[in-house]
Amino acid sequence: MESHSSLPKFIIEKSKRLEEAGIDSARAELEWILCHVLDLDRLNLYLHGWQLLDEEVRARVDEIIARRATRYPLQFILEEAWFYGRKFFVSPDVMAPTPETERLCEAAISFCKSGRLSRSRILDVGTGSGVIAVTMASELKEVSVVALDISDDALNVANKNAKALGVADRIEFRPSDFFSALRADEKFDLILSNPPYITEGDWPGLPPEVRADPKIAMTAGDDGLDAVRAILKSAPNYLATGGHIMFEIGQGQSEQIADLTSEDQRYRSFTCVKDLNDIDRVVVLSCDE
Repeated sequence: MESHSSLPKFIIEKSKRLEEAGIDSARAELEWILCHVLDLDRLNLYLHGWQLLDEEVRARVDEIIARRATRYPLQFILEEAWFYGRKFFVSPDVMAPTPETERLCEAAISFCKSGRLSRSRILDVGTGSGVIAVTMASELKEVSVVALDISDDALNVANKNAKALGVADRIEFRPSDFFSALRADEKFDLILSNPPYITEGDWPGLPPEVRADPKIAMTAGDDGLDAVRAILKSAPNYLATGGHIMFEIGQGQSEQIADLTSEDQRYRSFTCVKDLNDIDRVVVLSCDE
């Protein structure tokens, strides 16, 4: 009788197809595929997974591997992505969430937990799959969130995630082109965004997985800063006293954005939070003394 040791052999064997397709994290993806198909966490996969690998399961795994080998994102194949320890539904209508955006959420949560803003009102500009809005509402039980997106399809995905994770009662989703759906008198303690920041010139050369995301959620003009400019122009109009603006940026963009804020007298402080690779990843701004 084959033992538990057969499962790692199976994973190594099956992951070769993904390695040959140029996928670096092939073994980790095989584990994710098996956990998804068998509805197990990683620990129970290794404890009990081998006994559950019947012919139907193996055929389903082979089908997923074949599709992933084309470099179509695994998140879209499985219709799930993990973010901040939670499982989210994703589709090609939204950008698959990335670890870099978790840094934005960490900075925002830390700010709200500073004691001054435990009941914060938060704005999420360009919510996409809703990972930022849902994570903030999940981690901070007394905040309320308004989440904006120009795409009705994206808002449907985000609303589905809010309901699945039990925070739909504290998130209001609105169709909006940047800030257009807001009333002039609305104010927020925290304005968050993961805006598009890839240049049009860089887009064609990106990995197939990235180009499977909606282009509107990824590119922002010739220098990648068109969306950032729109945020910098309008966000202060909706910021409460003592509030902060935080948004994710691309590698090498922090100096350009610092220059843009220095030209606008409304901005009083500019700092950056680095990601795990020591790259400036999150801009943090305030607008009062």
